[in-house]
Amino acid sequence: MSNITSIIKSIRDIMRKDTGVDGDAQRISQMVWMLFMKIFADKEEEWEITIDDYESPIPEALKWQNWAADEEGLTGDGLMEFIDNQLFPVLKDLDISLSPQAKIIRAVFDDTYNYMKNGTLFRQVINQINKIDFNSRTERHLFNDLYETILKELQSAGSSGEYYTPRAVTQFMVDILNPQLGESVLDPACGTGGFLTCSIEHLRQQVNTPQERDHLQRSIRGIEKKPLPHLLCTTNLMLHGFDVPVVRRDNYLSKPYSDWGAKDRVDIILTNPPFGGVEEDGTETNFPQKFRTKETADLFLVLLIRLLKPGGRAAVVLPDGTLFGEGVKTRIKEELLSKCNLHTIVRLPNGVFNPYTSIKTNVLFFEKGAATKEIWYYEHPYPKGVKSYNKTKPIHIKEFAAEKAWWDKRVENKQAWKVPIQEIEARNFNLDIKNPYQEADDLASPAELLAKYRATEQKITSIQDEIVKVLTEALK
Repeated sequence: MSNITSIIKSIRDIMRKDTGVDGDAQRISQMVWMLFMKIFADKEEEWEITIDDYESPIPEALKWQNWAADEEGLTGDGLMEFIDNQLFPVLKDLDISLSPQAKIIRAVFDDTYNYMKNGTLFRQVINQINKIDFNSRTERHLFNDLYETILKELQSAGSSGEYYTPRAVTQFMVDILNPQLGESVLDPACGTGGFLTCSIEHLRQQVNTPQERDHLQRSIRGIEKKPLPHLLCTTNLMLHGFDVPVVRRDNYLSKPYSDWGAKDRVDIILTNPPFGGVEEDGTETNFPQKFRTKETADLFLVLLIRLLKPGGRAAVVLPDGTLFGEGVKTRIKEELLSKCNLHTIVRLPNGVFNPYTSIKTNVLFFEKGAATKEIWYYEHPYPKGVKSYNKTKPIHIKEFAAEKAWWDKRVENKQAWKVPIQEIEARNFNLDIKNPYQEADDLASPAELLAKYRATEQKITSIQDEIVKVLTEALK
């Protein structure tokens, strides 16, 4: 068994020597497309056995095993000539009608680039990757865990951090929605695939037959508009056993709102749309006049309401700004509360998305079909002794045990409170409602306030007396 951790570390160290790779985002992109090629090659060995008359969409000379598998093979300038002038041009222009696998490869390479310039270093990276056997269950499992750490690195790779949602948050949202085999699951802004892979692992426990496995593969869908997270998501799903990952390169906001019909609706939506993002000019015109804005998260919230089936349920991460915002945001919230039951808002503390952003976030849980009558709030506390989360001490799934225990037996307490729809309407749909119990705890009693006032008054008098004394001495 290979030591996967040391292999990935070696790959990082080699790439840092190459003058073409500039920064973490490029290094991760470079590493993942190469890993994708190796994973695909190992999967093809499996497909040749399990799929009748399987034919590879990759030309023979471009298959990994024919140019990369031999550690003494192509290297130096000859290797870079092959990569830049043969491999990439052909895969970027692959005929997608050949097979579903051809669609995957074409989608992956459409906007993927080779950043490495040194063919000798490139060969060294290839030889490291060849040490991993992705057909080995043990090694695939180990690499799944390591892949999570690769995704986490995006949090410190500049703006690429927007594509990663902490695993504890995605796991909590999936656990609460509890997808069932036969239900369709969608993430319309899937990033690196965290919600999709959590859903797959949750649903896999319900799979007992090959037919059910096929049904599972057909029930998961993701959409991602940017190339790097799309590449990461596709590879991520393949590592989780999806032979043909249904992750499309697209922007769901670019389709007219009125064109989404019954056939497009799904049972479950789990997503963390980019907040603070601004869509390109004209995108907002795809939406009804009253909802038009360039704010990405707001447009996605409008779309989610449209895409849910009657009785469908959703969990979505949104910033505080959505809760208290006015204007278009007010109209969107009114639409949400009239068409869906927004039954719960879990308020997350600062730092959950550090270091990408320190903005406070919330998880909104709602079901389509009945208007909201009341909203329950749950304020997620920091663990004892923790003042903020960071890269080395992130939020952990065990912290959500309290919410899970409370969920089906709801009572008001120091962390939980409910607000009737009448109060929300009176607030002009401002959903940024503070914890009344926490505020009460923080408020001192009248006796304590009076004692503090008297102590402050005495301190001021003492300072004044001292000033007078100093001035009197100075004038003598």
